[in-house]
Amino acid sequence: MDTVRSFLRSVLDVGMAVIPVSVVLGVIFGPAVPFIGADTIDNISALVADLGGSGLVGVITLGILYALWNR
Repeated sequence: MDTVRSFLRSVLDVGMAVIPVSVVLGVIFGPAVPFIGADTIDNISALVADLGGSGLVGVITLGILYALWNR
């Protein structure tokens, strides 16, 4: 179980390093960054809009995500 947990933690660490890089590249090169494959800024904007539009459920979801992040 510890091996799986450490593997997932390392995958999350890599993902959390790639997200800011993709945001910066999206700002510099625009939405069509060829080696990222997705428009990260639009995806983050859509996530924030969805959480904001869902009221209390969005706040609870945001709290759960924050707790998982700080774990």
